[in-house]
Amino acid sequence: MVDLTIRLENRPGALAEMGEALGAAGISVEGGGGFVVGRDGLMHFLFEDGEAAAAVLRQAGIDVVAINAVLVQRLKQEVPGQLGRIARQMADAGVNIEVIYSDHDHQLILVVDDMEKGQAVSRAWQ
Repeated sequence: MVDLTIRLENRPGALAEMGEALGAAGISVEGGGGFVVGRDGLMHFLFEDGEAAAAVLRQAGIDVVAINAVLVQRLKQEVPGQLGRIARQMADAGVNIEVIYSDHDHQLILVVDDMEKGQAVSRAWQ
């Protein structure tokens, strides 16, 4: 799984066009989200095949800013404080969490600034 950073125009239909291009190519979004920042929509979406998704989006004229490796972590949803605990462990290891969201399987998706250290924390968490 990989995360794509995608910039969309802040206008009606931009997200629809993105989804239609991916759907026509048979590519599913596995999780993600987005926000309007200034004049642009800044999106982070999760894909099984990030290179294929990026190629389809670029062909449709959509700006793919980055392709990011991710950490995928299952939290114990019934236990309060899980997010704080894993975020603290990342911070204590010197790892900055740059992007966070959930996938469609209720797993935590993290884009971090130091994948090696982040993977060590993630492995220990499991």
